[in-house]
Amino acid sequence: MSTSSDVISNTTAASGTGKLGDKQNRFLYAGLIFIAISAGLLLLGSADDPTRPFIGWLIGISFWLSILIGMLFLLMIWWMFDAGWAVIVRRQLEHAVSAFPYLGLIFLPLVLMSLFTAGDGVPWIWMQGDSLVPAGHGTVAEDVLYVSKSGFLGQGFFVVRYVIYFAVWTGLALLFRKWSFDMDRTGDHANVHRSRKLAAVGLFLCAFATTFAAIDWFKSLNYHWFSTMYGVWFFAASMRAALSATVLALFYMATREDGLKGIIKPVHFYLIGCIMLAFTVFWAYISFSQYFLIYNANIPEETFWYNMREMNADGTKNSWWWVSMGLIFMHFFFPFLYLLWYKNKFSIRLRFIAIWILVFHLLDLYWNIVPQKLATDSHGGYTVRQFGFSWTDLTMFIGVGAVVIWAFLKSAAKERPIPIRDPRIEESINCHE
Repeated sequence: MSTSSDVISNTTAASGTGKLGDKQNRFLYAGLIFIAISAGLLLLGSADDPTRPFIGWLIGISFWLSILIGMLFLLMIWWMFDAGWAVIVRRQLEHAVSAFPYLGLIFLPLVLMSLFTAGDGVPWIWMQGDSLVPAGHGTVAEDVLYVSKSGFLGQGFFVVRYVIYFAVWTGLALLFRKWSFDMDRTGDHANVHRSRKLAAVGLFLCAFATTFAAIDWFKSLNYHWFSTMYGVWFFAASMRAALSATVLALFYMATREDGLKGIIKPVHFYLIGCIMLAFTVFWAYISFSQYFLIYNANIPEETFWYNMREMNADGTKNSWWWVSMGLIFMHFFFPFLYLLWYKNKFSIRLRFIAIWILVFHLLDLYWNIVPQKLATDSHGGYTVRQFGFSWTDLTMFIGVGAVVIWAFLKSAAKERPIPIRDPRIEESINCHE
């Protein structure tokens, strides 16, 4: 039976590279092709709903970005709490967050086209002062609510904030990766202290960047709406997605000789499953609390956001009502009950619920992003965009996902699968319940 010393010795003897990188470029090429197709669809637009291709681009990148944001939070939380069991898992997240700068570049066309596209094709209606206000009178420039928020909702400031968000995420990821990989080479434990100090500051920086990014990119699609809990919802959703993606990455790496085969233990999956259960409850608490407070206050400037996700103008249930029911019962109740069982936190059972959560996380993003009021005339007439898929949704989901996988494999092929000189690596290897 191999000991932790044998595992570390074998990993040290390896160059840190392996067959993981053999097929990585295929993912890059596939990603670029699908993103190029998405760009073409964005330029062609849609006669029925000019904004929908932009929304598809936003959904595609937001799904994968939320996973990376959640992984970055996990990195910092584990550094802050000095979690010994998570050292092996942490290295896989360090590989994944290398994709941040690429996602920043993929997001850039959406920002630029929003600045220079005239008419109804821009998802953020407040960017076009002459756009009609749905369920209102006149244009955005004449809207009292826009005027009161115009100091924040400005195109120039929007671009500045976009740069700040990705600078925070990319900068934090770069430093954590640099110090962790440097410790493999030099054994300098000063990198541990640097990482802990950065995590203490980085948690606040990342919290602010994530909160305002959710407000900028999702919440401001309906800029009339008010909510003080929206950023926390996105944080909770991102953590659930990140934990689920981490489970899938660990299972893949556990099958590879140049990965974690013979290193990762069932207890690592069990502990991640416990955290998945905790954040399932937290996501439900935040989502319900936001709904409950708005329902109780019964203020029209807040309730409309939920009303258009429940009913048509004549009071009948619309397509979003069914999505709402799916999120309540399939994104909360089912994962909650499933993860209560001890045996469900291992093997293929945990993989199943990880995939399940990711599917409904995507549906959660649809529910928060896609429904919008679309003006039909200058007298306040409007329709609500109903649930549905577009080609841009699919091409962006595949394209961005392929780029993220490529970045993960590229990093994993260059660095060792575990941080061999971390002071708590043996504790992680020998972790037990």
